Amino acid sequence: MPAFSTQEIEAAQRSVYAAMPPTPQFNWPLLRERLGCEVWVKHENHTPLGAFKVRGGLVYLPALARREPGCRGVVSATRGNHGQSIAFAARRNGLSATVVVPHGNSLEKNAAMCAHGAELIEFGSDFQQAREHAARLAEERALHFVPSYHRDLVLGVATYWIEFFKAVQPAVVFVPVGQGSGICACIAARAYTGVTTRIVGVVSAHATAYLDSFRAGRCIEAPVSTLLADGMACRVPDAEPLALMRRDVDDIVAVSDDEVAAAMRAMFSATHNAAEGAGAASLAAAMQQRERWRGQAVGVTLCGGNVDRELFARVLAGSDGQAWR
Repeated sequence: MPAFSTQEIEAAQRSVYAAMPPTPQFNWPLLRERLGCEVWVKHENHTPLGAFKVRGGLVYLPALARREPGCRGVVSATRGNHGQSIAFAARRNGLSATVVVPHGNSLEKNAAMCAHGAELIEFGSDFQQAREHAARLAEERALHFVPSYHRDLVLGVATYWIEFFKAVQPAVVFVPVGQGSGICACIAARAYTGVTTRIVGVVSAHATAYLDSFRAGRCIEAPVSTLLADGMACRVPDAEPLALMRRDVDDIVAVSDDEVAAAMRAMFSATHNAAEGAGAASLAAAMQQRERWRGQAVGVTLCGGNVDRELFARVLAGSDGQAWR
C-alpha cells in the first residue's frame, strides 16, 4: 500500500470530522502506577459508534458513491464494529447495508447494527464463513461487497493515529490486530507524522493467524477459540496487511483471554471506561510487557467499548487468577 498524500489525509479528515470530533488521549495516573510507566490511552470508544471502525466507513462509502454512482447497496461481514461502521456510513450516503455475522455474535453489537439500518444475516460459525457468505450475497443480489481490509478503510482509520501521534510520541504503541486495517493505519500515520514510535501488534493467544504468519513470512490459517476478543478472531489472514506488518511492525505479541479480562478490569478501575475484549488487548499487552518498557512512555488504544452487558458484568466480577467465564 503506498503512503498517503497530504491531500488524501486532509480529505479523509474532512469526511471523518463532518460526522464526529477528534477523540481524546489521556495519561491516566492509576495506569502509570500499575505499569510503572507513562500510559497514554487513545479513546476511540468515544466515537459515535463506540469504536475506531467508524472512521473507515466514513471514508470508504463516500468514495464508493463517487466511483460507482449507480450503486444501490453494500454487503459486508463483521463481528460487530466494522458492520456498524458500514451501516452508519451507508445511511449517510443513501445506500442500503446488509451485514453478515456468524451465529453466536454479540447480541448488543447485532442490535446496534440493526438500529443503524442494516439488514442483519447470521451465517456460519466464525468470521471467515460469514465473510465468504457475504461475498456470495454480493454476487446474488448485485450489491457492492465491502471487504474488511481496503485502502480507503485504512485511510479513514489513519486519522485517529495521526491525532494521537501529533499529541504524543511514546516509545511504543500496542495495536490490536483483527484483519489488519487498524495496525496498517498506525503504520501509515507513523510515516505521515514522522514519529519514531515503535509499533507492536497484539493478537489473541486463541487466534494466532497473524502471529504465525508474521513469523513464517506467509499467510497461515489458525483456529479461533477466543471467547472474549471477538474483534481479533481472525482465522485467515490477508496477504497485503501481512506484508506491511512484516516490513514495518517491530514485533507481535499474543495475549490470552484471561489477560484481556484483567486489562478490562484494570481499564475500568483506572479510567471508568468500558472496554470490549479487543479494546483492552493493547493494555493487556502493555501489562504483559511492562518490565521491558518500565519508566518509558507507552501508547495503548481503547479501540472499542462495545461489550455486552452480561459479559462485562462477569469480567468485572472476576479477579486475576480467577475464572471469569
